[in-house]
Amino acid sequence: MKYIDSAIVKLTDVSKRYTVENLALHRVSLEVQKGEFIFLTGPSGSGKSTLLKLLFCAERPTEGTIRVDGMDISTLTPSQIPMLRRRVGVIFQDFKLLGRHTVFDNVALSLEVLGLKTSQVEKRVREIVANVGLIGKLEQKAIELSGGEQQRVAIARAVVNRPPIILADEPTGNLDRDRTNEVMELMEELNARGTTIIFATHDEKLFENTHRRVVRLENGRLVK
Repeated sequence: MKYIDSAIVKLTDVSKRYTVENLALHRVSLEVQKGEFIFLTGPSGSGKSTLLKLLFCAERPTEGTIRVDGMDISTLTPSQIPMLRRRVGVIFQDFKLLGRHTVFDNVALSLEVLGLKTSQVEKRVREIVANVGLIGKLEQKAIELSGGEQQRVAIARAVVNRPPIILADEPTGNLDRDRTNEVMELMEELNARGTTIIFATHDEKLFENTHRRVVRLENGRLVK
């Protein structure tokens, strides 16, 4: 169900409880505007990954409401969740690539599930892989790439179907500083083209001199 709102992501009093003792998020309210780039930070275990999982329906909130790109995701049926995920690209810290498959196959997977023609898939994959600097490695298996290269493949896969929202869950956590800078440059380029980005990280060096909004979680609570 569509809902008109100035925020492309809106959480209202959202809580997530796994067990009686394990309250991962507590009454979190947050709005992210279309085209905004925000950093979501906090120590390990503060609830960053849980919040992102809620936004692409890998988890469901215990309480509260969540709207993503006009959709009230608490009302989505299992058959409607793929519709949401076409609007949300996700970049994971551990890449989640198919190691024995080529770069092309890993990136093309996001398009093939949409039913695009083979010629359309090939054109789009080549464009995005060139944008992340890996056009010469299209036929190389993901397992043969360096960590930085694998992360760039993961980014290409997340953005190849041009989603309006990117969720990045500690995407630089396993990278050295040079590779981290490359990833941040790619994120800035995507945001400059209008993509909304929520970037979860515990690395304060990434935003210590930024003009971007920084949102902090501690023990599942939003702090100012």
